Amino acid sequence: MTAHRQRPTLKAARLTPRDILHTGSAGMRSRPLRVVLSALGIAIGIATMISVVGISASSKEKVLQELDKLGTNMLKITPGDDLLTGKKIPMAEDAVGRVARIDGVEHVGGTGLLEHSVRRSEKISEDITGGITVQAATEGLLTTLRGQLRTGTWLNKATGTYPAVVLGDVAADRLGISRPGQRVYIDGQYFTVLGILDDLPLSPEIARSALVGWGIGKSMLGFDGHPTTLYERSADAEVGKVHSLVARTVDPQTPRNVNVTDPSAGLQAKAATEGAFSNLLLGLGGVALLVGGVGVANTMIISVLERRYEIGLRRSIGATRGQIRGQFVTESLLLSGLGGVAGIVLGAAATGVYATSSGLPWVVPLWAVGGGFGATLVIGTVAGLYPAVRASRLSPTLALHAA
Repeated sequence: MTAHRQRPTLKAARLTPRDILHTGSAGMRSRPLRVVLSALGIAIGIATMISVVGISASSKEKVLQELDKLGTNMLKITPGDDLLTGKKIPMAEDAVGRVARIDGVEHVGGTGLLEHSVRRSEKISEDITGGITVQAATEGLLTTLRGQLRTGTWLNKATGTYPAVVLGDVAADRLGISRPGQRVYIDGQYFTVLGILDDLPLSPEIARSALVGWGIGKSMLGFDGHPTTLYERSADAEVGKVHSLVARTVDPQTPRNVNVTDPSAGLQAKAATEGAFSNLLLGLGGVALLVGGVGVANTMIISVLERRYEIGLRRSIGATRGQIRGQFVTESLLLSGLGGVAGIVLGAAATGVYATSSGLPWVVPLWAVGGGFGATLVIGTVAGLYPAVRASRLSPTLALHAA
């Protein structure tokens, strides 16, 4: 008897990553217009998400930069209201010095509101105030506020005793004053403008004020010496402690009559909540991304139907079902990845245009870029999975016969 020789088992050739990439991109190379249209939906979704996150991050960065510049270590002290009369309870004349003696306090400045109006000339009616107040100011006010002069000089011991004034930026604009040396009219006398302040986001009341020296306020404008607002700046680590001591220091007998606030709280809250209203737009971007994923899935299903002959031929010469699945999943991933990259570029460009036109720093968070691209890969895998499985289950005989 002759022994029957056992046939050797044939193994499917293993495809290298390069081979998988080549076969997966074949359909894309043959139908470039369809590729562009299918990737467009993914690109729009990712671009929307990147731009929304980027614009929000840029706005937040701008607020944080302002906070770093202005500091969060300044407190504002104002008198409380009398429970019976409703009038402001005057602070002590030496309130500035009292606060300056608190351990941890670095700078203190004060202002005293005067019952006068400031006008460009005596020919203008006193009733036309323009919303500008006249205040006496201490020499340390500008340092405490970390303010800058747009032009001119600040009040000092010498100029503070003469009819001279420093205008806030808003006050200067309303009075039509653009340079030092010009004059304004206060309580029957002309005052020479020494300087104009730059913008003070934490102290808008100063921006609308005409500031005179403490001494000239007392000698010429009837100032009683009681400050109406104190500004205090301390070391960052000492803010909490100073906050708890200020009211008792200014008015030891009735500290409840002293109000202590943090002017930077508004900016801090704005930074914390920046982007809260972008959730809706992020949701819309997500919807656009899902629609793009459906478009990719539809493209892949049509591709499978159109390429049945190719699938049957590959199966007949030994391609496994796993290799067929890998081919179409790879094609779906490439299609989605192309849309994702285009969307990231478009979203970053849109953020850059908005930031440049609005004077904001250009910020595109890396987590948004990584998350957006990762989302496209997930969408691509899910969108290509069903068409890939369907392609792998095609019978080679039926596929070739149908072709």
